[in-house]
Amino acid sequence: MVELAKHLLRHGHGALIAVVNPPDTDAVSAAAVERLAAANPAIAFRLLPVPASPDAGADWVKRDLDTLRLANPVLRDFLLRSQPAADADALILDMFCVDALDVAAELGVPAYFFFASAAGDLAMFLNLPYLYPTLPSFRDMGEAPVRCPGMPPVRAMDMPLTVQDRDSDRTKVRMYQFRRIPEGRGVLVNSFAWLEPRALRALGDGVCVPGRPTPRVFCVGPLVNDGSSTAGGGGRHECLAWLDAQPKRSVVFLCFGSKGSFPAAQLQEIAHGLESSGHRFLWAVRSPPEEPDTDLGKLLPEGFLDRNRDRGMVVKDWVPQAEVVRHEAVRAFVTHCGWNSTLEAIMSGLPMICWPLYAEQGLNKVFMVEEWRIGVELRGYEKFVKAEELEAKVRLVMEAEEGRILRERLAVAREKALGATKEGGSSEVAFAEFFGDLDKSSSPSVNGECD
Repeated sequence: MVELAKHLLRHGHGALIAVVNPPDTDAVSAAAVERLAAANPAIAFRLLPVPASPDAGADWVKRDLDTLRLANPVLRDFLLRSQPAADADALILDMFCVDALDVAAELGVPAYFFFASAAGDLAMFLNLPYLYPTLPSFRDMGEAPVRCPGMPPVRAMDMPLTVQDRDSDRTKVRMYQFRRIPEGRGVLVNSFAWLEPRALRALGDGVCVPGRPTPRVFCVGPLVNDGSSTAGGGGRHECLAWLDAQPKRSVVFLCFGSKGSFPAAQLQEIAHGLESSGHRFLWAVRSPPEEPDTDLGKLLPEGFLDRNRDRGMVVKDWVPQAEVVRHEAVRAFVTHCGWNSTLEAIMSGLPMICWPLYAEQGLNKVFMVEEWRIGVELRGYEKFVKAEELEAKVRLVMEAEEGRILRERLAVAREKALGATKEGGSSEVAFAEFFGDLDKSSSPSVNGECD
């Protein structure tokens, strides 16, 4: 959302990001908003204080929906108090904030969604409320394929965790949210046209939402941090100086995002695989949940840090990923397959070794490995990856002919991504069409199912 706001500013629009802030917000999230606000002074940030869900015993997905609904009166009052609602060009919503559509309709403000993942994911999510009633629960289908318009077949076990049980409360919440997305005036998607023609064709043909109009899709990506600055502040990270001293295209980078903590046994296996590969590495390690404050030396095999001091760097918790993946010393990226990480790797021409950590990332793995063939899959990622498997995939990407082919495909993808964001490129054209759509949306009835 911050990268979208930066783009809106470059096109002469103001941008204000309102963040729902219930009393049980964790300290990490609050600190992240503070860092983002400090790093982006041209963007206004506002925390919207809302009460917690009244149903403390409900599933967390249901509690989140309750909290977002409770944010509606706070959002309405904020919009009316901060400026005349008629002065707002649009309300751009996160995909889960579907009930804010009601505030937009009441105030006569056009509402759009920003979908921060792949267009293929959007196609699937829009179709699921119509497809899922015809299927058993995904958890009971195992490796059976799920087929949605605009998507390659996806194993049922790789479908998002929140929809694995068809009759659960969390699945009902997700189906409600997916069903309401078409009520928006349009959807801005963080992808680019060349990468996902099949999904965009299905969305454009209206086959994902049977019997209802599909909102207009504006493919405006890739919107990613360009690596020129770090939201964390505090100067240049030490790992970048270490990379400066490494040979060009010699380092494997391992980073698994904010949810990327492994059990201690898996950390040991990763360490053995890296050491056996013989390649240089930069590894961002998150402490296992059962040992959150343990020293790095105790988490890893005895003597591992000393033995690999000349060719490896291990950093606890956090590194500036956007800057690391663009560094000329990095040659391969072991990633959890988050969409932002995928786009950063594409923008860097960096082959990916795919290790999805939870089922939502299994969808992106399907794109990267099977559809676009710009990454390789680690066998066993569903449960436990052996050292030998990690070693083999690192050697494949770093040394083998297949790694060269991956880099050639990624060079083409990078060129197409850069072209999409240049003047006259597909994503810039999509932004222009979005701004043109805003100019036409002066009526209070602009939301709801639209052409």
